Amino acid sequence: MTQPPAQHARRKPESGWRRGAKVLAIALTVAVVAAVAVGGFYAWSLTQRLAEAAVPLKDAPAQPPALSAYDEAFSVLVVGTDECDDQVKAAFGARCTDPENDGARNDVNMLVHVSVNPRRVTVVSFPRDLQIPIPECVGADGTTFGGAYKAPINSAYEDGGLTCVADTVSELSGQSIPFAAKVSFGNVVNITDAIGGVEVCIGGEGINDPDAGINWEPGARVVTGYDALAFLRTRKGIGDGSDLARIGNQQQYLSRLVNKLRSDEVLSNPGTLIGLANTAVNNITPSESLADPIRIAQLAYTLKDVPFDDITFVQYPVVDDPDDANRVVPDEASAAILWDALERNAPLALTGEAGANGGVIADPSAPTPSAAPVETTPTPDASGASAAPEVVELPSNVNGSKATQATCSAGNG
Repeated sequence: MTQPPAQHARRKPESGWRRGAKVLAIALTVAVVAAVAVGGFYAWSLTQRLAEAAVPLKDAPAQPPALSAYDEAFSVLVVGTDECDDQVKAAFGARCTDPENDGARNDVNMLVHVSVNPRRVTVVSFPRDLQIPIPECVGADGTTFGGAYKAPINSAYEDGGLTCVADTVSELSGQSIPFAAKVSFGNVVNITDAIGGVEVCIGGEGINDPDAGINWEPGARVVTGYDALAFLRTRKGIGDGSDLARIGNQQQYLSRLVNKLRSDEVLSNPGTLIGLANTAVNNITPSESLADPIRIAQLAYTLKDVPFDDITFVQYPVVDDPDDANRVVPDEASAAILWDALERNAPLALTGEAGANGGVIADPSAPTPSAAPVETTPTPDASGASAAPEVVELPSNVNGSKATQATCSAGNG
């Protein structure tokens, strides 16, 4: 049954600087693709920087790094924090100088699930206003946080750092998380500029959001540097002005970024690749399991040939929090269908909108795709091998899109 759209869009506007954290999930993708393309010999020079602030995970893999494909299914948690860093302090003024604004929140939480035989990639975005239990966590300084029965997911980083976020998402999803990385939003400028910008599509009536510093007409637009940051932090200028609408817009950017990273424009340019690897590593705080350049190269090699139609971006399903109209809580029934499909490595069919709360629309300039062939379950062969799972139609409130699906921001003018 279709769930009513969450109304937490109507909360008081957040400070503009926090919105920049939404783009940060691109950094791990960049690092992984760049590291394998550049080659292991260069990656070794990055080892020290990766290891300096690495943190442990309880589900760290037993399988050692190797210059070959990773032979199991795995998940990577990508966390984007809203902390100040040197790259953005001047732009955000009082937020980065007022002691009362100290601290960092995990405003971006993306779980990248990679299956095996065949390889499929599913990126699950968790809304920052999602109210869930936070487990007991021990911070990097040894301080113990006793846990919370119900708290916003974006409070977990302050409670116990990247390890605490991984434990929180693992308990919510039931997924083992062997790899994780944290990035702060200062690399929005660096990463986007390192690949020469990303072309996005502004649809609807265009985006006019003074809080994000945007007043753009409809049409294609190459965003670089702070324009990319502004595009990804806009909320009031798209759809119904909600954080849920913004997730669809961010997924548009990420999909177009992945397409560019795997294009000849990037992969055939060694200078661009070296710059990407260097820039990305300088902006990533990894788990100990991901602090080895050989491991990064291994995961990149594993991902490099996944068909775009098997790369799916979805939003974790939610319903309004009955205790707070500005928050949301898990839709556990819909989520169970998603996690079961990932566990069985079933092909995914999206039945809902490309983005929740009207954040994106179909790109009218994109060719109309031909009807996809209907997949059926094959009969087991003579060896008794199990049949491939049938296509799973996700519930309509698991909004999202495929990497082959071109979308545009639903600008509300």
